[in-house]
Amino acid sequence: MKALLVTHGTRGDVQPFLALAVALRRAGHEALLAAPSSFAASAIAHDVEFAPLDEGPNKLLQDPVMLQAVEGGYRGVRGKMTAISTIRRIKPLMADVLRDVGEVARSSGADLLVHTPSLPAQHAAEMLGVPAVLVTLQPGWVPTSEFPCPMVPLPRVPRFLNRATYLTVSAVMRSYNGVSNAWRLKDLGLSRGAGPQHALVLQAFSSAVTPIDRAWPESVRTTGFWFLPRNPAWEPAAALQAFLEAGPPPVYVGFGSMAGRDAQRTGDIVAEAIRVAGVRAVVATGWGGLAARSSDDLLVIDQAPHDWLFGKVAAVVHHGGGGTTAAALAAGVPQVVCPFVADQPHWAQRMHALGVAPRPLRHTKITAASLGEAITQALTDSGIRQRAVDFGTRIRGENGVGKAVRDLEEIHNGHR
Repeated sequence: MKALLVTHGTRGDVQPFLALAVALRRAGHEALLAAPSSFAASAIAHDVEFAPLDEGPNKLLQDPVMLQAVEGGYRGVRGKMTAISTIRRIKPLMADVLRDVGEVARSSGADLLVHTPSLPAQHAAEMLGVPAVLVTLQPGWVPTSEFPCPMVPLPRVPRFLNRATYLTVSAVMRSYNGVSNAWRLKDLGLSRGAGPQHALVLQAFSSAVTPIDRAWPESVRTTGFWFLPRNPAWEPAAALQAFLEAGPPPVYVGFGSMAGRDAQRTGDIVAEAIRVAGVRAVVATGWGGLAARSSDDLLVIDQAPHDWLFGKVAAVVHHGGGGTTAAALAAGVPQVVCPFVADQPHWAQRMHALGVAPRPLRHTKITAASLGEAITQALTDSGIRQRAVDFGTRIRGENGVGKAVRDLEEIHNGHR
């Protein structure tokens, strides 16, 4: 089997697909990862065949308007207007990405195509005459009446309206129909149509962490989180290793690509919160450029593998991205979650509901005092610590990416 894996976005969108590519290779299959060109080095480090895609919407990550939208979580009338404006700006950038997807697909030799909802790559699967498999990294893509769409910041609604909340996500995806239809007709040479049905939907998260609907069809399978094995050649920087050895386990603080418009202010709040809590900290600047300065009790790094670092810290303070949440769960350490946008509030609420984190701190409401208090609670509450340990054992035992490989083999063998 040769699988073409198509994804786009930031690290949280790409790393699970890189994990799948590694797992497929270990199972004796071929895998070609198509992702933004900035992830080429990561693929090479894991000996994964890589096809670069245009950076597309990633070019807007540091755009002031986009940062404002993320900061506000697209809430309120202004937030909705910003969302509409954002869609308009993304469309031509998405067209560049899809152009590259088509070119990669033509030369891939793939007999199975796996992709995220953000890219309508099922059309490329139709062009190749191979099955398409959809991978969702968070709940909210498969409708259910059991719970409202976790991707949408809506007020609580009666249960009979739960399924209707998923129409919001569908409407956003339909707004890109013009771009995908033009790609289908002009670039791929296909006739008009919606594209093929997906042979399978793989939900790459744990049913122990977020609700699932037992009434979903058999083609919807929740595998568990997909973890990327650490690059065996990776070594921690001397400064990081020395800091970890110089005192008690520190707290990790990192907000991924979500620092907001004022990275300096966020960094100052974090530094003061660490002082208030009386702890040591490793602060990862990440894509968001969270600004902070190293001191005796605070070390600033760019990034480090979560599976390595989280096992050496006392707690993880993060933005609620699915990948970071999963890594913190697997490490079995308490969390403090400060969600920004999209699925992050969902993960933040779930961590609190599972009892491994204090109440979420929405990033717009964070102060040094509130963050310091939350860190203290996460470190001193014995119930939070024990539940984190228990969930760590459970999550590490799931092997979600291994299950995904077996599911893909089943689809491939049934299609031959």
